[in-house]
Amino acid sequence: MWECCKALFNFLKDTGLEHTPGKKMAAVQDAPMELDAEKETKPEILSDGTSNLSGNTASGTLSSTPLTAGGAPKQEDQQTLIAVLQFLRRNKLTESVEILRREACLEDQEDSQTLDGSGGGKDGGDAHSLLSRVSIASAAAPQSTLTPIPVKSEYDQPDVSVVLSAYSQQGDPSLYQVYYSSLKNFIESVLDCHRAELSQLFYPLFVHMYLELVYNNHENKAKVFFEKFSGDQECYYQDDLRILCGLTKKEHLKGNEALLDFRTSRFVLRISRDSYQLLKRHLQERHNNQIWNIIQEHLYIDIFDGMPRSKSQIDSMSGSFAGETRREVNKAKVRYIMYMKESTKRIRLGPENLPSICFYSFLNAYQGLTAVDFTDDSSLLAGGFADSTVRVWSATPKKLRKVKSATELNLIDKESDDVLERIMDEKTASESKNLYGHSGPVYGVSFSPDRNYLLSSSEDGTVRLWSLQTFTCLVGYKGHNYPVWDTHFSPFGYYFVSGGHDRVARLWATDHYQPLRIFAGHLADVTCTRFHPNSNYVVTGSTDRTIRLWDVLNGNCVRFFTGHKGPIHSLAFSPNGKFLASGSTDGRVLLWDIGHGLMIGELKGHTDTIYALKFSRDGEILASGSMDNTVRLWDSMKAFDDMETDDFTAATGHIHLPDNSQELLLGMYHSKSTPVTHLHFTRRNLLLAAGAYNSQ
Repeated sequence: MWECCKALFNFLKDTGLEHTPGKKMAAVQDAPMELDAEKETKPEILSDGTSNLSGNTASGTLSSTPLTAGGAPKQEDQQTLIAVLQFLRRNKLTESVEILRREACLEDQEDSQTLDGSGGGKDGGDAHSLLSRVSIASAAAPQSTLTPIPVKSEYDQPDVSVVLSAYSQQGDPSLYQVYYSSLKNFIESVLDCHRAELSQLFYPLFVHMYLELVYNNHENKAKVFFEKFSGDQECYYQDDLRILCGLTKKEHLKGNEALLDFRTSRFVLRISRDSYQLLKRHLQERHNNQIWNIIQEHLYIDIFDGMPRSKSQIDSMSGSFAGETRREVNKAKVRYIMYMKESTKRIRLGPENLPSICFYSFLNAYQGLTAVDFTDDSSLLAGGFADSTVRVWSATPKKLRKVKSATELNLIDKESDDVLERIMDEKTASESKNLYGHSGPVYGVSFSPDRNYLLSSSEDGTVRLWSLQTFTCLVGYKGHNYPVWDTHFSPFGYYFVSGGHDRVARLWATDHYQPLRIFAGHLADVTCTRFHPNSNYVVTGSTDRTIRLWDVLNGNCVRFFTGHKGPIHSLAFSPNGKFLASGSTDGRVLLWDIGHGLMIGELKGHTDTIYALKFSRDGEILASGSMDNTVRLWDSMKAFDDMETDDFTAATGHIHLPDNSQELLLGMYHSKSTPVTHLHFTRRNLLLAAGAYNSQ
């Protein structure tokens, strides 16, 4: 039956006309991962051994009987066939049309089948709109995560419209409140053990139903819907809801990147099998097509066997832009082993032996201090400023000097023992040097391990490499299209990483003007980047409230962490490479076990954004600095020793975070009026802190 159809598909594929249904479009930045997820989602949801629940909006009923291999083609293939038939008709291939219709059993179905990507919309458009959607989807999808994002073309702008077109009318808009209220009443009536898990459905369903009302020009009904149910959402989604309430007209939706991200990335929910069975049974009994269609199209339900999770366990992992982490994402093996060498001069720290702290306050920093870094040997200090300058200071009595000119260097005896001193020009000695070259605020600075070079990233979209011998710019790396928020050198030099507003991180080598890797996957700005101590991995934090760990060798995302309730602004690896600490605008420090891919600790106490995290050289203490003008010291070894990472916890995500922040807090130190923007442990475990004095 399908031979003719398959032959035509192969022909169209060879000629570049294969069809990618609109509803299967993945986010441009994470296309490979999302496309794989599409293949896994349907079996995951429907592989519980019971009847198959599938939406059939054309008939207005829920079917519990899947199509057999010998029956009519499934809905996705019917859409493709109809598009092909229209294409053949326009080219006047009437005979081919009749043959294909007979082979595919479409004589009685073509006229009634809509072409909408969501499977039943009334305004899905004609075959021409679908074929144009196909071409746009094909043009937008990258081939791999390592492929640079293409330059904007004529197809880039319609992408949002293509995605929004899936928000077709699927029912009476006056019943949307009834649909949502019915589900809400059902969830509130179930047992407490299931209520917490099923309540995760509220936020994604609320957003998609509201957007569908707005897109179909039901502005008043959308406003009433928002006012009635927005108060039911979790507090950590309030920032997203403030953005959503401003989208009141169909025109507002077009060109909105945040909406495009939410629409194209499936919202991940982790639910026990028992809770899922309750939900499915309720939707079957009520024939609630609207809710089920949204679940099928926009949600990924990760079902696990075992006891349902508690409210606290769910809250600890929730809050990101795209829901929780899929369990299979964090199963890749991560080689984090580091060979540590002890220093005989290093002070051993612990609860009874806290480090001394030296605070560098930038006074009269009217240029606006935006970034700080110390060299590994703590001899130099660099600051980036909002007036586009970079300034380097000597943290020792030794002044900064430039190398002599080429003419003067030719007069030096190169065989002398003090040749390194002779090449320096004493006439240029000063306590600080200014570096000019950027055309926008400097948001990130990073010294090379050998302290010969300095990196700076700016709003102008470039990363610059500066020589600390001549104090001049050597290279300007251009790859980001928007502001670059952070950059960081590898622990062994040569390589560095950058992240910016274009939502990707880039791996560079100092002798290449083009990036070696592009790490695409975040749904919002990449705000902070760090190398793993062994340089095999890069970690990135984003305003989408997630953390990703990337393999440098192949560019794959090997760890994906959710749990923060705000944008992430600081990251730090433990010296042995086994653990990661992260800080964000929610004022919490979260601890992660990289090997198991789990959150293992939560440190509460800060009242403002955490911009600085640093482990001591021996890993005994974690220091955190915040905009609340405090430095806090935490007993990291005790936090790691108390963790529970058994097989059941790793498989289901049933984490148990002890509320022991006060027990782990070793000390808190206030500055007078200086937010802490950077922390650094010297080789002898003296803690250095830096920030700009705020006179207000």
